[in-house]
Amino acid sequence: MQLKHLKTLLPPQEGAAKVTCMAWSPNNMRFAICTVDRVVLLYDEQGERRDKFSTKPIDPKFGKQSYVVNDMAFSPDSTKIAIAQSDNIIFVYKIGEEWGDKKTICNKFVQNSAVTRVLWPTDHPIVFGLEDGKVRLANTQMNKSSTIYNTDSCVVSLASNVSGKGFLSGHFDGTVVRYFFDDEGSGDSQGKLLVHPCPPYALAWGLNSFLIGGYDQRIVAYSREGHVLQTFDHSRDQSEREFSAAVSSPSGQSVVFGSYDRLRVFNWAPRRGMWDEAKPKEIPNLYTITSLAWKRDGSKLCAGTLCGGVELFDCCLRRTIYKNKFEMTYVGLSQVVVRNLSTGARVILKSYYGYEIEEVKILGKDRYLVAHTSDTLLLGDLLTNKLSEVAWPGSGGNEKFFFENESVCMIFNAGELRLVEYSNNEILGSVRTEFMNPDLISVCLNGRKRSGAEDNKKLAYLIDLKTIAIVDLRGRCTLATISHDSKIDWLELNETGKKLLFTDKKLRLHLFDLASTLKCTLLGFCSFVQWIPGSDVVVAQNRANLCVWYSIDSPESVTMFPIKGDIVDLERTEGKTNVIVSEGLNTVTYTLDEGLIEFGTAIDDGDYDRATAFLETLDMTTETEAMWKTLSKLALEARQLHIAERCFAALGDVSTVRFLHQINQIADKVEKEMGGDGTTYYQVQAKVATLDKNFKLAERFYMEQNAVDEAIEMYQELHMWDESIAVAEAKRHPELENLRRSYMTWLTDTAQDEKAGEVKEAEGDFSAAVNLYLRAGLPAKAARVALSRAEFINNTEMVNRITSSLIKADFYERATN
Repeated sequence: MQLKHLKTLLPPQEGAAKVTCMAWSPNNMRFAICTVDRVVLLYDEQGERRDKFSTKPIDPKFGKQSYVVNDMAFSPDSTKIAIAQSDNIIFVYKIGEEWGDKKTICNKFVQNSAVTRVLWPTDHPIVFGLEDGKVRLANTQMNKSSTIYNTDSCVVSLASNVSGKGFLSGHFDGTVVRYFFDDEGSGDSQGKLLVHPCPPYALAWGLNSFLIGGYDQRIVAYSREGHVLQTFDHSRDQSEREFSAAVSSPSGQSVVFGSYDRLRVFNWAPRRGMWDEAKPKEIPNLYTITSLAWKRDGSKLCAGTLCGGVELFDCCLRRTIYKNKFEMTYVGLSQVVVRNLSTGARVILKSYYGYEIEEVKILGKDRYLVAHTSDTLLLGDLLTNKLSEVAWPGSGGNEKFFFENESVCMIFNAGELRLVEYSNNEILGSVRTEFMNPDLISVCLNGRKRSGAEDNKKLAYLIDLKTIAIVDLRGRCTLATISHDSKIDWLELNETGKKLLFTDKKLRLHLFDLASTLKCTLLGFCSFVQWIPGSDVVVAQNRANLCVWYSIDSPESVTMFPIKGDIVDLERTEGKTNVIVSEGLNTVTYTLDEGLIEFGTAIDDGDYDRATAFLETLDMTTETEAMWKTLSKLALEARQLHIAERCFAALGDVSTVRFLHQINQIADKVEKEMGGDGTTYYQVQAKVATLDKNFKLAERFYMEQNAVDEAIEMYQELHMWDESIAVAEAKRHPELENLRRSYMTWLTDTAQDEKAGEVKEAEGDFSAAVNLYLRAGLPAKAARVALSRAEFINNTEMVNRITSSLIKADFYERATN
C-alpha cells in the first residue's frame, strides 16, 4: 500500500485545535470533519468543501462550550450522521441527499454518561460506547437505546470488521471485547477477548487478525482467538511517540496507524499469514494525528491532527489505464476501483473471500468486468453495478465468455457451459453441450415476474443438432426434451419461460408449449423471427409476408401484411413497436397494434397495474370499453380492488365505484392499523362477496367472526328481510321481534300486502293473513286459509267478505264451496 499526499483539506492552526473525529459516507460521496469548535464540515469526494452545520448541546442553557464531539458516524444510506457528545447524548442529524438540504435533528439518545465512541453498521442499530464502560445500541426507528454488555472501564475505541456484522470495543484498562450480530459461520467466540498492556486507543480489525497500538509505542497483532501473532516494537525509536489512532482499509488487508509526524502502514501477506510493515510515511510538522478515516472504496485516506489540519492521501498498490477508456486502481490485493474515464462512473470490484485479484478485463462492448483470483472468478456489470464472485478452480484461462444476455454471463470451457447470474455468488447452472452459440442457447431469468411468484429460471440448449433440452435452473431438473426431424439453427424462450420458438435448416418455424408439451409448426420459409421485448407477441417473415401472432396461445390466429423487402430489426420505444423492413435502398417502418401487444401481455402476466396504466393512455372507444370491462372482471377475481375501482370509474358505473371505494377504505385502514393484507379482512371479504351477489358466502364471513349484527344489517340494506330474520332466529337475537315489526311496517308501507299475508300466515296469525290477502285482491288465497281453519267457518262476517270478493273476481265455483 502506497500513500501519496493529494491535498490539504483543512489547514492547521497556530496551537491546539484538535480534529476530534472524521467519517466517510458509505456511498463515498461525502466526507465529514468535526474540529474542536464543534462544527461539522462536509466535503465532496474530490475534497471540495460543500456544506457545514453546527452541533448543539444537550440543553441550550449550558452553552456551546459545555461539551465536545467525541465521535461521529454516517448512516448506511449516507443521509444521516450520528454525533457522539461528552454531555451524555447522541444526536442523529438528517443532512439530506443533496448539498444544501436543511439539517434537522431526527433522533436524540440521552445517556447517563459521556458517549465516547460510535459506529453505525449496515442493517443494524447504532453501536456506541460510554465513559462508564457500557456498550449500547440505539434504535433510530423506535428512538430507544439498550445495553449490549457492561464493563467497568471507559470505552476508548470501537472497530468494526470488514462485513460490519461484528465489532471490537477497547477499554481503558486494556480489555478488548468482541461482539457479533452475525458470526457468518466463523464459529468465533464473543465476549472478553484479550487484555492489552495499555489502553487500546488505536484499534483496528483487519482481515484475519486485530492490531492494537497505544502509548507504549508498540503495535501488537492478535489472532482471531486473541493470541499474540506479531509485535512491532518502536519503543527504541527516539522519534516515535504514542500511537493515537488506527484505521483498517475496507478490504481489511491494510491497516494504518497514526502517531507523531508519521503514518505507519501494515499490509497482510495472505501466503505467509502475517502482517508486513511498509516504509512509514513521514510528514514533518504534522504533529500528533488524532483521527483517521478511510474512504469506503479504499482509494483515499484522511488524517486529522492536533492542530486542526486534515490531509488527504491517495491509497493504492498500483494504477493502470485499460484501453485508454478505464482507470484501474488496485487499492488492495483483493479490491480494485474501476473508473470510466469518459463518464467518471466507478465500480468497486472486491473479492468477498479476500483472494488476490489478478488482471482485470473489460469485455462485451466495454460493459462487463472479468477478473480471476486463485480460487474464484469475479464478474460485474458496469451499467447496473451488479457484481458476482463464484468458486472457480484453475481452468488455464481458456474460458470463452458470452454476454448476449444482460442478466447472466455464459461461460464455455471444455464442453461445459456454466451460467453466472450477476449479483449472485453461486453458479446458476451447468450443462454439457458442444454447441456453444448464442443462437442455440436461451436463458430465462424471472422475465416479467409477478409479485410473490416463485423464481422462474430456465435454460434451453442443444443436446445434439436435433434435440433441445429445457432445464429448470432453480430445481436443477430437466423439464422437457424436444426431438426434431431436422437440424436446429435457432431457438429462444419467451420471457416467462413458458414457450419456446425454434427454427430448423428447412426454414420452418416451430412453437413448443412447456405446459402442454405440444409442438406445432407456425410457418414455413421463415427468414426472420423474434419475440417482441416485454411481451409474448411473435413477429416473423414468410417470403413476402410480415406475420404477427398477437396471441401466441392461438397459433392459428396470425395477422399478415404484404411487404416488399426483408425484416432487419424490431424497435420498441415510447409506447410503439415498429418493424424495420429493408426494401433495397429504402427502409420502411411498419407499426404494430400496441394495444393488442401491451394489454394482452399484461393480462397474461396478471400485471393489472400495467394493464391499467396502458388503458389510461387510450381514448374511450368501443374496443377500449371492452378492455376496461375485461380488466374489471379479472381485477375483482384477483381481489385487486383499487384497480377494480378504477375500472368501474372508467366505465361510469357510479354505484359500484362508490361501493368499492368504501371497501378499499376499510382495507386501507386495516393495513395501516393492523398490518398485513387488508383484503383478507372479514368485512372486506364479505362486501366483495356481496358485490358478486354471493350473499350466503358473505353471511358466512360475518358469522365466522360472530358479527351477527353486520350480517343482519347487510340483508336489511338489500331488503332481504326473510334472510335477515332467519339469521336473527338462528342466533336468538334480542332484536328479533323488532325486526319482524319493522319488516311488516316496510311491507305495509310499500303495499306488499300479499307478502305481508304470507308472513302473517307463517307466523300463525291467520286472521291478519286473511285480511291482508283480501286487501291485496287475492280472495282465493284468503279462502284457502279460511277453509283450513275451523274457527273461521263459523265467522259469518269473514265468510261473507271472502264470498263477496270471490264473486267479484268471478271465482263462482270457489264461492259456492
